[in-house]
Amino acid sequence: MALKTTHAAALCAVLLAGGCSFAEDALFPSNAAQTPATNTAGAAAPPALGSSSFEPPGVTPGASTGTFVGQKVASLRNDLQQLQSTLSRQNQALQGIRNDTVQDSQRFHGTIAAISTRLQLGTTRGNPILVQQWNAAQGELDKINDDVLKMNRLANEVTSSSGMAAYLLDSVRAARQLSGAVDEDHRQLVILEDETNRTVVLIERLLTELSNDVGRQQEYVSAERQNLNTLAVAIKNGQLYGSSLASVAGVAPAAYTMPQAAPRAAVTRDSPLVTIRFDKPNVNYEGALYTAVKSALDRRPQASFDVVAISPAGATPGQDALSAASARRSADQVMRSLTNMGMPATRLRTSSTTSTAANSPEVEIFVR
Repeated sequence: MALKTTHAAALCAVLLAGGCSFAEDALFPSNAAQTPATNTAGAAAPPALGSSSFEPPGVTPGASTGTFVGQKVASLRNDLQQLQSTLSRQNQALQGIRNDTVQDSQRFHGTIAAISTRLQLGTTRGNPILVQQWNAAQGELDKINDDVLKMNRLANEVTSSSGMAAYLLDSVRAARQLSGAVDEDHRQLVILEDETNRTVVLIERLLTELSNDVGRQQEYVSAERQNLNTLAVAIKNGQLYGSSLASVAGVAPAAYTMPQAAPRAAVTRDSPLVTIRFDKPNVNYEGALYTAVKSALDRRPQASFDVVAISPAGATPGQDALSAASARRSADQVMRSLTNMGMPATRLRTSSTTSTAANSPEVEIFVR
């Protein structure tokens, strides 16, 4: 929609959260003289997208043994091949969305830079050329938002694949307990279990990176919509202002960083806010996690959180490594839950440790 210059448009912007194209004095009072301008020639740099590729490792073929267990192995191998085929398509979809997002972001930033440069050099109030460019920038930002929605839909699809992968891994392990197998059946099952486990880990990595992309892009689009409102005021007055002063959970909108790995000494281990024990499949923890974190933020709005992966101390180095990997996957799952609940990634950091008191992988959340 074209920029408007009436108080009715401002009211529309307030009530419809950006349904109109322009924010007027009722939404932005005339106090520019009290706020120093920061001659910013363009929007904040977009957050970096993940760059990993998630091509599945493939499935080793196996000869038929003629046993019932051998038939089960062949069926499970076919299921894994189908799962990996789905994962390959999802990986291709992710790379395509990322390419589209980069191109849309470049167009958006080019338009914003042109507007800011013209304002910095000096121009007339309500310059219609800048109004047209502002509307184009809004459309380009909408395209970036559409890319984020595509990422969200893809994340839902990958979540379904994650559930299927976990079920398949359990089925492969259960097949080793069936009677009537020959040595070749067990040899093929060992290979199949290893390849299924690697596929599970790959899907978890994909979910984690995709979740990080979605979270950062959502914050970025939200911040740039606020910046566009400020830019509309700048165009109306023919003066370059700085970026929006709005913050996201106490963090400047332009600040986007990955969750940081905390050194062990930096983690306060005295009293965890939440302890989640992953001692069974499909632990239902998100309701309690949400309640606890919300309560902490109600008391301390600027609070940040440490997410600590705790693995049981094993009898051998190999057991320690497997337990640590399982605990880290559980911590990644909790991190995704927190970011999906709206917790900024900049307010989260992760670490890991072992404990002789733990009987299963645990995740503890600490307030800092």
